Amino acid sequence: MRHLVWDWNGTLLNDMPLVVSSTNAALVAAGGLPTTEDEHRRDFRRPIIDYYGETLGRVLTQAEFARLDEVFHQAYKTGLETCDLAGDARTALGTWTGTQSLLSMWFHDELVPTVDGFGLTANFRRVDGLKTGITGGFKAEHLIVHLKELGIDGSEVVMIGDSVDDADAAAAVGAACVLYTGGFTDPRRLRAVGVPVADSLLEAVAIASR
Repeated sequence: MRHLVWDWNGTLLNDMPLVVSSTNAALVAAGGLPTTEDEHRRDFRRPIIDYYGETLGRVLTQAEFARLDEVFHQAYKTGLETCDLAGDARTALGTWTGTQSLLSMWFHDELVPTVDGFGLTANFRRVDGLKTGITGGFKAEHLIVHLKELGIDGSEVVMIGDSVDDADAAAAVGAACVLYTGGFTDPRRLRAVGVPVADSLLEAVAIASR
């Protein structure tokens, strides 16, 4: 493999506590009960409208989901300054010998300055976030466009992320994938996917290098 695609939220960025508190702001706004980090890791899935519906115990309309999504992102944006990188993120980025890029399902116009604020932009050939106002979908279609813009075939790529959706996206383009247990998903769910699983980003890069 010559190119590594990184996930951002829950992988390079250690934002799990903020994600849960922002999710709880949305759930409470919809008349639901707050969730815990362990419950979020166990239950979260895409499309996110289905996760909210399952957690609230009812089917959501698109309009309801749009309101919850707005509450989530406002709370997330307000608390973002409390987040830092994963402890070994910088070292892990420095140990990969090929090219690297970043693909996130977070809003592009907020992602780019945040990555730059951490001084990481120079590590990546390309940084892509969500460029529409609609969130909560699957990553595969965005990975297809990301690799097309880079001019790289999926067979030359390994992806590091923290969710089942990352593995599904990698499979959709014929890429390899290493899943990281320090993010948003229960490690038991990650290990059930059938791709390599790492407990640190350094370990993930070491596996990807092989």
